[in-house]
Amino acid sequence: MAVPALVDFYHLASSPIERVLPQICEKVLGNGERLLVVADQSLLQQLDAQLWSYAREAFLPHGRSDGPAPEAQTVLLSAVPDPQNGAANVALADGQWRDEALGFARTFYFFDTGNIEGARAAWRALQGNDQAQCRYWKQDERGKWVQGP
Repeated sequence: MAVPALVDFYHLASSPIERVLPQICEKVLGNGERLLVVADQSLLQQLDAQLWSYAREAFLPHGRSDGPAPEAQTVLLSAVPDPQNGAANVALADGQWRDEALGFARTFYFFDTGNIEGARAAWRALQGNDQAQCRYWKQDERGKWVQGP
């Protein structure tokens, strides 16, 4: 039997995706792994800029799927969930669930209050699905991630 994909639902309650994604990228890269970041085109532009400038003392190597050498990127930004970079991890950054995420070992599914109904629908759909093991995370008042029930 195949190992179920780990799907982490991240409820962005106090910080926007532009501030949270760099931390996830650092964690994934720190584990020697690659990450595919999926979002609509307008958000991809914002995330691309943010990953270059989020901290003075840090550098997050990344590229876009429509740019040079997508297969060589440790963090690849794309509008579609196609792991051209061989990533086993995917971050759904725009609040939209994509069933293709179940083809990855781990999914970081980010959503804010504006996408909460879609997140609830995805959670319900994945409950009882042998292909997914779901966890829910929410930020506390200090911005720390706390696992929920």
